[in-house]
Order: sequence, then structure tokens, then C-alpha cells
Amino acid sequence: MSCPGVNGAKGAKGADGRQGQRLLLRSAFFALFLLAPALDLFRLDLTQGHFVVLGQDWVLDVRGVTAEQAAWRLVTRAFLPLAIVIGGFAYVSWCWGRLYCGWLCPHYSVVETINALMRRAIGKPSLWQNKRLPERQRDGTVVQQSRAWWPLVLLAVVFFALLWAITLLTYLLPPAVVWGNLLNASLTPNQLSFLAVATVLLMLEFALTRHLFCRYGCALGLAQSLVWMGNGRARQVSFDRTRARSCAACDASCEHACPMRLKPRQIKRRMSTCTQCELCVQACERVSSSLGQAAPLALGRGEAGSALPRRVRPPAGSTAG
Repeated sequence: MSCPGVNGAKGAKGADGRQGQRLLLRSAFFALFLLAPALDLFRLDLTQGHFVVLGQDWVLDVRGVTAEQAAWRLVTRAFLPLAIVIGGFAYVSWCWGRLYCGWLCPHYSVVETINALMRRAIGKPSLWQNKRLPERQRDGTVVQQSRAWWPLVLLAVVFFALLWAITLLTYLLPPAVVWGNLLNASLTPNQLSFLAVATVLLMLEFALTRHLFCRYGCALGLAQSLVWMGNGRARQVSFDRTRARSCAACDASCEHACPMRLKPRQIKRRMSTCTQCELCVQACERVSSSLGQAAPLALGRGEAGSALPRRVRPPAGSTAG
């Protein structure tokens, strides 16, 4: 199965220019995630017992019809839509890997946001990382560390957890009912229990296991990884070993940039959870540009990131993990 346009974009903009596009797409999809139930674009209405899709009730409604009509409705209203969605998602995963994660997923947007805030608070994007990242990186990134950022970290964790809990509830119950009960402080016991449990669980996840959930707990992400790993010609971050010595002048800025805490110069099987966010390529391009050299990391096709030659070791500043 061939994949069109899997080579990385060339030219002056490089990964820097694509980050603006990615921010726009992630912001738009995050807004869509929040507004989809209220706009009746997609939700499961438990009060009526069926899905609502694009403002229409998605029901089979096979009562009082012939067997042939029932079979036709089953195919056109259930099997065919599901086949198109699953097939399209699988094709994108085959060619571009976790493209959805890095460019659309609202959870990944929260991961990157809290990572950035936590790095400002404690010098690390994750509580589980052993060493702090440098305040001034070789790629020009400057992140000053101050514990004064902790209140904002906690506020972000609570805000996103509560926002997500409310939004998830609107996917199950009519949004007007949910928001009306919230504004009038008249939530039913079941609604209150759902919001309380969901908010606590999401707070724990956002605070402690953000990228770990993406790597090991997200079924959607794992499915993309499995499909992508089967395609040796998929788009991926590739490491040019012939330029490996240029990494000696770097502080592993590519690893510091990765929200998933991966090491982009490794072989493909160790990069299976790469989200195609291109932040590592962006960091590498900046360092290489300052040295007047071509970047060892780039997006391309074929076997990703071969291991570093033994005589060229990763710099001591490598801390991702």
C-alpha cells in the first residue's frame, strides 16, 4: 500500500514553520472536542438510547420493515460508516503513524501545556524524570525555572480535569441539561458523582502520568503505533548517522523537546510512540543552523533513527526518558 506525501517538507521554514500549523489545528480540534456535543455533531444520548451525529438521530429503526430493508439499513447505517472511519484511520496510521496524536488529539494538547508549565516550575516536564533540563538549551530555547509557577501548574491540572469531566458528561447527556444543572447548582446525585470521580481521576492523570498514559495506556494511540510499525516506508523521524558527530556540540536538545520523553536518534522500534509533532526536528534544525551544518534529524521515509555509532556517544546532557 503506497503512501502519498510522506516525505518531510523541505525549505527554509522546516519544522519551525510547521509548528504554527500544528498549533492552529490542535486549537481548532480542541474547540471542536468541547463544542461537538452542544452543536449535536456527535454524542451518545443516554436519555434516548442512541447516538446523535450531525444533528440527526443515528438509529437503525428496523421495526416494521422487511428483512431486506433491515439488512440494508444495518449495512448503510452501521457497518459501512464504521468501515469508512476505521479504514481511513488505519490508512493514516499506516502512512503517518500517530499523526492524530501529535496534530489533533486534545489530550496531547493538555500534555504539552502542563509539560511546559511544570518545566518552568521544577525544571522538568515530568515528576518522574531524574535530571532537570538546562535553562538555556543549545537550540536557543530559554526556560527560566521558578517555584512561583507551581500555582499555575496546579490550576491548569484542576481546570483541564474539571473541563474534561464536564465535557465528557455532555457526550452522554443533553448538554443543555448538564450546563443548566451546573449553573443552577441542581446536579442530580448521578451527575455529581460522575463529575467528582472523573475530575479526581483526570487530575491524577494530568499531574502524574500524562505522557505515560499516551505511551502505554491509550488504546487509540497503541493501535496507531501497531499499524505504523508494520510499514517500513512510513513517514518517520530519521537520523543520519553520517552527521552523528555534529551531535557532540549539542546538549540533546531534540530529547528535551519531545513531549513523550523519547530519544529521537534511536531505532524505529524504540520510537513506536512518536507522535509526529516534529519538535525534535525543530530543535535539531535550530542547532544545526547555528553551526552551519545540515540537521542529522529529519522527517522522511524508511527505517527511522538508526543507533548511534559506538564511537559517537549521546551527550552527557541527555535526560529524556
